[in-house]
Amino acid sequence: MNYITPEQAGVSSAAIQTYIQYLEDNRIPTHSIIMMRGNDIFFENYWKPFNADFLHRMYSVSKSVVSLAVGFAVQDGLIDLDKEIQEYFPEECKAQPDEYMRRQTVKDMLMMSTAKADRWWFGDKPKDRVQYYFENPNTPSRPSGLFFRYDSTGSFVLGALVERLTGMPFMDYLRGKLFDKIGVSEEAYCLKAPGGHSWGDSAVLCKPMDMLKIARFVMNGGSWNGEQLLDRAYVEAATSKLIDNYRPDAPGEAFGYGYLIWRSYDNSFFFNGMGSQLAICVPDKDIIMMFNADTQGRDPHAREVLIEQFFRMIVRPASDKALAEDVAAQTALKAYADALELYAVKGEKTCATAQKINGVTYAFSDDNPMGLKTVRFDFTEDGGVFVYENAQGKKELPFGLNKNAFGKFPQDGFADEIGTVPGNRRFACAASGAWVDDTKLHVKVQIIDTYFGVLDAVFGFKDNACSIVMQKTAEDFMNEYEGMATGYAV
Repeated sequence: MNYITPEQAGVSSAAIQTYIQYLEDNRIPTHSIIMMRGNDIFFENYWKPFNADFLHRMYSVSKSVVSLAVGFAVQDGLIDLDKEIQEYFPEECKAQPDEYMRRQTVKDMLMMSTAKADRWWFGDKPKDRVQYYFENPNTPSRPSGLFFRYDSTGSFVLGALVERLTGMPFMDYLRGKLFDKIGVSEEAYCLKAPGGHSWGDSAVLCKPMDMLKIARFVMNGGSWNGEQLLDRAYVEAATSKLIDNYRPDAPGEAFGYGYLIWRSYDNSFFFNGMGSQLAICVPDKDIIMMFNADTQGRDPHAREVLIEQFFRMIVRPASDKALAEDVAAQTALKAYADALELYAVKGEKTCATAQKINGVTYAFSDDNPMGLKTVRFDFTEDGGVFVYENAQGKKELPFGLNKNAFGKFPQDGFADEIGTVPGNRRFACAASGAWVDDTKLHVKVQIIDTYFGVLDAVFGFKDNACSIVMQKTAEDFMNEYEGMATGYAV
């Protein structure tokens, strides 16, 4: 892969800057963007503190990686797409009385046209997630292969199937088949799910450049440097519209679905992960964009905004020939991009209320949903510390005013290597705050670790009362940080 200017790729540097400014104006918390045309990268940027070596959680982009593992297993004669899942999991299927679910094929599962609605395993916390899938008691069911309905655990089971047949984690299987040949970093890995299988529907972690290479391989039709590594027919099927997936709330994601890969505008396809982890591939223009962010709580609207505008501002105006070099625009884009940092709350840094409540402790009754006992704010010129006590004890969360402060979120016990299983380390986070008016302080926490999550806490002050509204968006953590409560100055 080579680096070229945007103009050499037929794309205006000014257009890229306009696109990024549009995302910033829409408060998209972008982490990284890489744009490629052919084998040449014409734009790459990381929003501080992210960088090229950060192993980014790819969430459901992981499903597309599982699809490739299935494809290689088909090529090796290990999997037959038309076989029913009960032939591969006979013992597990004994727990499932529903004939439609037992008889769904591997192909049906790749197309997310399964027989039953998925369950929320984060709440149920099963000991073995594979067995949990086959014990699904949901009704009604339907013949598989008919309708698209998102089935995350079904795609997880496909990863487990590859592991059962190969005797190794699916990422290790792909390491020998693909990763080493295309230059995916050795650090890339996948978290585990209860029962020991890789968390293949949500938890691949790799560098953004790693995923860009995987996307390039897929857009090459399964070849790399002239060598056909994966059967082209499988790749073409995987990236085509095999089933309708109409979504009125997200038109950019409603152009059909292949094998764990989405279709989108202008004959494109893309890998699609929660929080706007995206690898958008546009074969007709030979353009790829790898995009990482955390828009949880704002999906699918935020994802739709960035996809639609990518096509409108970058893809469709792209010339088939190189443009005249625009040194001024290139210089301006570089200066602008180099200064970009992770989104932070914006507003007033102080107000009369800030001075009044600085250092004041507020006590809360025991029945509040967050389990808060006391709350206090200690302000400095450029930031502050949210000091509070909950069921775990006294906590301190430093935050910047109109900027992020980076540290560890003070709650203990979040899952780490195995989903839903409590761990013993704290997650890295970015915390920012601002006064949205004379009485209300907004504090935003962004978890930026092996897990991503967002916590928005608004504190309102009136007379001697402190009222709090907390809302978190994260799969299975920060559950202690949701709800409303009012405390009073001690």
